[in-house]
Amino acid sequence: MALDIQNLTKYYKTTLAVDEVSISVADGEIVGLLGPNGAGKTTIMRCVTGIVQATHGEILVDGLSLRKREQDVKRRLAFVPEVPNPYEMLTVVEHLRFAAMAYDTEPIFDSRHEELLRRFELHDRRNDLVLSLSKGMKQKLAIICAFMHDAKVLLFDEPLIGIDPKGVRELKDMIVEARANGCAILIGTHMLDTAERLCDRIVILRQGRKIAEGDLDDLQERAKMGEDATLEDVFLTLTEVDTADEGPGVPSA
Repeated sequence: MALDIQNLTKYYKTTLAVDEVSISVADGEIVGLLGPNGAGKTTIMRCVTGIVQATHGEILVDGLSLRKREQDVKRRLAFVPEVPNPYEMLTVVEHLRFAAMAYDTEPIFDSRHEELLRRFELHDRRNDLVLSLSKGMKQKLAIICAFMHDAKVLLFDEPLIGIDPKGVRELKDMIVEARANGCAILIGTHMLDTAERLCDRIVILRQGRKIAEGDLDDLQERAKMGEDATLEDVFLTLTEVDTADEGPGVPSA
């Protein structure tokens, strides 16, 4: 497996955010990570990228342990967060070059950045400061950065929020292209219709636990619903929780 998350557990002080979650993503596979707010999606991605440290569990990327070989693992990853935090005093091109330098992939920058800027309609803004970009443009810049090196595993946390329809179409096309090129892709999203069309397999979380996994047929069976049930129907059924059963909130989605 290109990405193998084994029994991941994360506490924030005494609050349990992720509880013994295991997820695998194979080469050439898109897996959707779904769950209500506070289910643990963002925490899982932050643990995979090393932004936060897991309390327990093992994370393997291309067979390499994040705990033992952090730098080698990070070179194989690309992450697009829900809220990008770019270096605003760099120009767009400088920011992309910086990203390429961080991954020691400057030759890829030279051959790739012009095409990516045009695909996401930022070519005319390439010499502008990042500070001057709109929120949606900053999200596009984060997406371009993710494709500026040949990552083995791509992680997206609500990547379609805030970008225009053409940007959404380009990103979907690039994700499909990346799958065809053998990348493993994990997408955290609340956009269930997009997940249903784009993902090969779905993982559903509730209150930090994995409660279901599989394609739509598997999830319909798990929810005891017919073949006409949509992913939205299945999701709402499986994640319905009585208020009395709800645990304490967690700091991230």
